[in-house]
Amino acid sequence: MKEVLNFAKENFNNYVEELKDYLRIPSVSTSEAHKGDIEKCADFVADKLKAAGMKNVKKIETAGNPLVYGEWLGAPGKPTILIYGHYDVQPADPYELWDNDPFEPVIKDGKIYARGADDNKGQNLIHIKSVEAYMKVKGELPVNVKFLIEGEEESGGENIEKFIKDKKNKKLLKCDAVLISDTSMYAPDVPTINYGLRGLAYLEVRLTGPNRDLHSGSFGGAINNPANELARIIAKLHDKRNRVTIPGFYDDVVKLTKKERENFASLKFSDRKMAKEFGVRELWGEKGYTTLERLWARPTLDVNGIYGGYTEEGAKTVLPSKATAKISMRLVPNQDPKKIAKAFKKYIKELAPKSVKVEVIDMHGGRPAVVPLDDPFLQAAARATSKVFGKKTVFTREGGSIPIVVDFMEQLKAPVILMGFGLETDDIHSPNEHFPLDNFERGIYSSIHFFEEAAEVGKK
Repeated sequence: MKEVLNFAKENFNNYVEELKDYLRIPSVSTSEAHKGDIEKCADFVADKLKAAGMKNVKKIETAGNPLVYGEWLGAPGKPTILIYGHYDVQPADPYELWDNDPFEPVIKDGKIYARGADDNKGQNLIHIKSVEAYMKVKGELPVNVKFLIEGEEESGGENIEKFIKDKKNKKLLKCDAVLISDTSMYAPDVPTINYGLRGLAYLEVRLTGPNRDLHSGSFGGAINNPANELARIIAKLHDKRNRVTIPGFYDDVVKLTKKERENFASLKFSDRKMAKEFGVRELWGEKGYTTLERLWARPTLDVNGIYGGYTEEGAKTVLPSKATAKISMRLVPNQDPKKIAKAFKKYIKELAPKSVKVEVIDMHGGRPAVVPLDDPFLQAAARATSKVFGKKTVFTREGGSIPIVVDFMEQLKAPVILMGFGLETDDIHSPNEHFPLDNFERGIYSSIHFFEEAAEVGKK
């Protein structure tokens, strides 16, 4: 393996130049104007997989943007690792807030700046280059490898979900573990493996009072104001301990183990630092849990938007006809988004008086996912990153949701290893997105070590 690591080190500058070429393609999946760039980027990824020594490389057409697949299955009896990533990127606007052209990469202060640098071109190129280093030096890999790189992650990812649920494609993608680098490290220079994601239930609440807007002086006090009523309903969704009041909301929640709570405590998270960063006097949340426990492993309910009546400059004495709130609930293991959504609808309708009409609309949802801390592939990833960074790998969970992770786990019956090398400060989805080049380099070395460690997990 030493020769492989040396080869990767000697060729790192070439890898950076290839990353620049990758980043120059404006593969924005949310815009039809970039459809040609999406095709160009899919071809670029396919060419890189071929250059890395992958077999059966192909663009797979979908109802939307193509998937790119490649494989090397020359290690009989060894585990098979499926590597996932996405070649599409977020729109770059507002362009005026960028310090450079978002699709003309610039390196400064040891970081590469461009749209997609971290999310996700830099992170998925890590594994393509680690595989290539192996194949150039050894002519083979210690494990079997499959790649599936999609082009719609930033615009919904519906077609990859359909693809992996198809019976014949499950056979194509059959593996022992899925490896994804699309998450962040806990802190700079701290090797991190993410082992859990929260799920989501997102709904919209619409209240309607009178059949048109009314004069608040003429009708206030006789006709119920749906904006007032919506505020009253929202106020009842949490109790004095900041717990969600929906009946049955916590029934299926899996409690944190002692080991998990000790692990979270060992990360020495600073409440004061977070409060200062966001300009608040103190943090808020469910009583009886630490901030990390609330962020990663407890369910939540938040109003994401609320509107109704007059919201322009100046005054208008209106009693609005309608009021709307968009509400999301982050869910934890064993909570079913459909069950939670049903309970939410029932509760909202119980809280609303007859003086207003209430409508609750499902927007979207996703299931939570957790990989056991003792999973052998999870531990293999931890050993690999620890060797490269020279310190103990930490285990974290993520407060957000990545629906494809749950789809992989449910459809392929394989653990998903989230081995990210980005940082929370990399400004993904924002102007001046960037990726530290030392993390790009250490990611390649970690990937090389992971294949060696995964090979030792056992014959499959």
